Amino acid sequence: MASKMTPVSLQQMIKGDRMSMITMSDDNAIMKQIHATHAHDGREIDVRPLFQLVEDILNRSTPGVDAIVTTTQTRVETWEDRTQHAGFTAMIDALSHTIDRLSCEIACNRCGGDAHATTLSIFNMLSSYPWDAKLVLTLAAFALNYGEFWLLAQICSSNQLAKSISILKQVPVLLEHSALLKPRLDAINLLIRAMMDVTNCIIEFKELPPLYINQEVVALSTALAHIPTAVYWTIRSIVACATQITSLTSMGHEYVISSTNETWEMSTLAHKINSILDHLKKQLFTCHQHIEEKRNFETYQMLRNLFESIHVDNMKILKALIYAKDDTQPLIDGSTKRRVHMDVLRRKNVLLLISDLNISQDDLSILEQIYSESRVHGHRMQSQYEVVWIPIVDHSLEWEDPMQKQFENLQATMPWYSVHSPTLIEKAVISFIKEVWHFRNKPILVVLDPQGKVVSPNALHMMWIWGSNAFPFTSLREEALWKEETWRLELLVDGIDPTILNWVKEGKFIYLYGGIDMDWIRKFTTTAKAVASEARIPLELVYVGKSTKREQVRRCIASITVEKLSHCWEDLAMVWFFWTRLESMLFSKIQLGQADDHDPMMQEIKKLLSYEKEGGWAVLSKGSHTFINGHGTTILPTFLNYEEWKEYVPTKGFEIACMDYHSKVHSDSHPCCRFEFLSTAGRIPEKMKCPECLRNMEKYITFLCCHDDHNIKSLY
Repeated sequence: MASKMTPVSLQQMIKGDRMSMITMSDDNAIMKQIHATHAHDGREIDVRPLFQLVEDILNRSTPGVDAIVTTTQTRVETWEDRTQHAGFTAMIDALSHTIDRLSCEIACNRCGGDAHATTLSIFNMLSSYPWDAKLVLTLAAFALNYGEFWLLAQICSSNQLAKSISILKQVPVLLEHSALLKPRLDAINLLIRAMMDVTNCIIEFKELPPLYINQEVVALSTALAHIPTAVYWTIRSIVACATQITSLTSMGHEYVISSTNETWEMSTLAHKINSILDHLKKQLFTCHQHIEEKRNFETYQMLRNLFESIHVDNMKILKALIYAKDDTQPLIDGSTKRRVHMDVLRRKNVLLLISDLNISQDDLSILEQIYSESRVHGHRMQSQYEVVWIPIVDHSLEWEDPMQKQFENLQATMPWYSVHSPTLIEKAVISFIKEVWHFRNKPILVVLDPQGKVVSPNALHMMWIWGSNAFPFTSLREEALWKEETWRLELLVDGIDPTILNWVKEGKFIYLYGGIDMDWIRKFTTTAKAVASEARIPLELVYVGKSTKREQVRRCIASITVEKLSHCWEDLAMVWFFWTRLESMLFSKIQLGQADDHDPMMQEIKKLLSYEKEGGWAVLSKGSHTFINGHGTTILPTFLNYEEWKEYVPTKGFEIACMDYHSKVHSDSHPCCRFEFLSTAGRIPEKMKCPECLRNMEKYITFLCCHDDHNIKSLY
């Protein structure tokens, strides 16, 4: 209990107490006393409602000093009247006597007691309560007196009763010297704010869900060990604040003016409290991280279990992926731009377009073209499948206006459904999408059947290759389409250039070629034309560029057009789509686990993808039939040495004679084969066989910078 003190002046007692506080550096000795008072009886109290009431009182009692002395209006703001809740009223009834006793104890120290002794007395009074309740009850007792004091200060000019009481309490003294007292009042307000922040932090520790965290977690055990110290210094600060408020009205004009030391005392305590708060906040942040990881893992496992179960429709699956609650409309209808409920997807084939915010316009334009065609020409398909864009963003980054604008601009271009906001997609869902569906940065299109079962982990590849023909976009349909395919020119250019398809029908010789070496391009086109002229075959040459180096491809197209070397695609989107389709053929086979099958068609696709990585190349066809697929180091010599094999053309035919000589050149020169997979590409095979010699290829890690920003963003 508080010890009896000999009568001395109030000023001396305050100064003496301040000095004892500053010199008392042995927290261990103090805390031994405090722990000795603690005898929790096991009762748990939800102090959050009481703290919210106390917080409201203190927030309304500690406005800026200028506002206190210049305004005569009573501040009335909307605030939920918690006294209307039966449970809250019962709690106040049970605790009001304790709060009154604490208020009296604090008031005794206001008359000049020893702050530590008063604090110890408060702990003795609250020995049976848990630590958070000790603090909130003491803060409530302080708020009772402090709120009353400032209520009088705020309304005494407009309420006669308040004016009379304020005179007895000498409130006008404070108002009269408000300018001189501003630093001191500001220091008190800062200390009160620190006290409320620490109290809130301690309550947050109490509210942590025991299902996801316990004292085996170091951060929580560390915080719980430090909370008694935090409670002691906060209650000690409460006592000091109460003493300062008394001194403002009871010590006369002279003391009011000389208040520098008292300001320094409040600032010192605020620094102490804020240091404690910083420590607790760090531990609380770590605890929240631990809880989030536990919850994410739980959600992740729930998703895995859901996809392994059988469902009557797709609603459970879609809600788990997009938004589980029914309190909002989580989707935007791309056709009307209005928000809708998830029910619009019930029992439909759903194609989940999953991407980040950097999805290229090339991707979107081709997908929109296929989507629109299916809507116009395929009424049966239209009623059975919907596309939903699921945007994936990094939750560790703050969601800012530029990101929101980028999202809205993308969303506005989409005719299909999209998630209303990327923030709806939980971290655990993103982890599931990345780990199970192998999403990195490149878009994927996951197909769910009407029961929510995954029938294709990524249908983009088959959609790029066969368009809406691939409906219902299942892996079974993908396998069936491959069984129908052969190595032919239409496989490479279908849906890109109808002119080439017309040449196919006419039975012309068609040479697709690529690369960015203009010297090689000039030699190849000139020589190929000369050979065709001498052999009297109808020839068309088509330049299809390269999968990378977009700007260099653009310059090559310009030169080819000016020099009239061959037909070419001036629209770079066509070049992009050609190579995207070709890459999709490889990724489709990888996804089906058939990339290394002894399939002649697949070997040719892999050769072409490998050849274009370095130098020129060409695919030679007559009509639909492709008879040579070669690297520039073998194709050009074949034509340059036409004199060596032209004698076989009349008997064997041009294709056979050309193939035979090319095979001879190829046997003498084996160009290296290589494949490059971006680390963001998703499903990357562990091994691959060379399409030339069928041996396992060596695996390297490559760092590459193409100095072509548009290419990096658009193609990858």
